Amino acid sequence: MDLQSADVIVSWASLYANHAAMRTAVVFAHVGGLTVGGGCAIAADRATLTVPSRDEGARTGHLQYLGGIHRIITISLVFITVSGLLLFASDLDTFLYSKVFWIKMGLMALLLVNGALLRRAERRARHGSGAAWATLRTVSLASLALWLLTTLAGVALPNLS
Repeated sequence: MDLQSADVIVSWASLYANHAAMRTAVVFAHVGGLTVGGGCAIAADRATLTVPSRDEGARTGHLQYLGGIHRIITISLVFITVSGLLLFASDLDTFLYSKVFWIKMGLMALLLVNGALLRRAERRARHGSGAAWATLRTVSLASLALWLLTTLAGVALPNLS
């Protein structure tokens, strides 16, 4: 890390540490993004798991619903990522060496990969692939688990770092 980058991080850490409103805004962006994005994802995953397997109309309607919900989840993931980077930079020494932090980052990476698999299966289902519905159900189960495990890691982070 060059000297200028280090100065930016030190300045940010000082600003964050000394301004309650800044801490509140950043943590709210992180928790709010998690609440909206994770909540929508969990609701969509649950709905995917309950779509009747032989009801073509229900499947078509559900695929339209999924298409609309992904934008909300993606925007929420941007809020989570940006606020997460700000939180990371606020206490670099703690997070850089925290096993819980790196577990959370691994879970986030898995969540993003799972999301890409979900979108791919969704596209295949739109084109009439019956096998895509089995994949949608599997990645929806994985999504549920990953959102909850990522949340658990986030809650554990300040307590177990």
